[in-house]
Amino acid sequence: MSIGTGVVLFVIGAILTFALEFETGFIDLDLVGYILMAAGLIVFIIGLVMLARRRQAVTTSRTGADPVTGERVSQRVTEMDDPTTTV
Repeated sequence: MSIGTGVVLFVIGAILTFALEFETGFIDLDLVGYILMAAGLIVFIIGLVMLARRRQAVTTSRTGADPVTGERVSQRVTEMDDPTTTV
């Protein structure tokens, strides 16, 4: 969601800066456009970083037989990218 928000902010800022030839006496639309484009770029980069840091878990299941008793033994191992997280 933050990646899309960054793109929207950037597009709105570019429209305000480059597409509108409208002048107001109390606000500079070019400056507002540049500010929105910078904010959109920052939000987009933060979104990419958060996407890259997403935690992933890999679960491995093993089934075998105990050689002594002949019973079926199941083992499930979950590995996390972040060692501080427990499952």
